[in-house]
Amino acid sequence: MSLSNVAEFAPTARETARPLLPKRALDPTAEPDYRADHTAHHASPTPIGFWIYLMSDCIIFGALFAAYAVLGGSFAGGPGPKDLFEPGFVAVETALLLISSVTFGFAMLRAEAGQRDQVLLWLGVTGLLGAGFIGMELYEFHHLIHLGAGPDRSAFLSAFFALVGTHGVHVTAGIIWLTTLAVQIKMHGLIGANMRRLATLSMFWHFLDLIWIGVFSFVYLVRLV
Repeated sequence: MSLSNVAEFAPTARETARPLLPKRALDPTAEPDYRADHTAHHASPTPIGFWIYLMSDCIIFGALFAAYAVLGGSFAGGPGPKDLFEPGFVAVETALLLISSVTFGFAMLRAEAGQRDQVLLWLGVTGLLGAGFIGMELYEFHHLIHLGAGPDRSAFLSAFFALVGTHGVHVTAGIIWLTTLAVQIKMHGLIGANMRRLATLSMFWHFLDLIWIGVFSFVYLVRLV
């Protein structure tokens, strides 16, 4: 065979530089790949921006904790923590939020495995636990106000409602975010964008759990001992 014939069968530079097509592009009948796009995840600036947001939230909660530390003993002749708080009720409320953090971890594990239906299941369980937490918190607020221990009763109660209420607003926002993300995953699957959103929401949810541990320890546990 002559050199000219060999050159005829040799691939051109353009052919060798052609990128490999994904499996679904070659075979339209192939199942979509729901696994995480880790390259896009690491290249996205979203995690960095969200870490900055979490740091700003830390400043907000730090200021609220400081206000409660200063005002927590100012009862103005009214009821104090031992008169108002029920340890068993708060323990159940705390357990709901902490367990929701575990179920969110299960959702993340199923997402890494590409199991969309399992992700939706665990996100649903997480949302229900979070809703139970908010329901108990609203009941507690209503009960305190019914007893005449509203935020205007004393500086202690003003600081308490501000700190616990701000955390409750964050959890409510997290539940709305979780519901919206579940709909997006149901519609589009575990694409790279949804995986990034899921990881960001995971950071936010675990952050709220850490804040609540501080609230439970500093506001409820210490004052009741």
